[in-house]
Amino acid sequence: MTGLGWIASIIVGGIAGWLAEKFMKGDHGLLLNIFMGIVGAMLFNAILLFIFDSTLGGWIGQLFVGFVGACLLIGIIRAVRGRG
Repeated sequence: MTGLGWIASIIVGGIAGWLAEKFMKGDHGLLLNIFMGIVGAMLFNAILLFIFDSTLGGWIGQLFVGFVGACLLIGIIRAVRGRG
């Protein structure tokens, strides 16, 4: 996560993953929420960097990026598994 340390990334990733879980009506555990938030943020940061050559910074920006990325990740996983 851009501009955040490891501890902050875990906290923001956990919150973003939890919010995405609630938004996408999923049922995951704490560790999977943290994983989805962090990996989702990495995914969406890469997309933003590719398209706009920039990304959002700070806690709030990375929370938003992690949330959107986690939602994308959950959607991709559901599409691959066929649980639409």
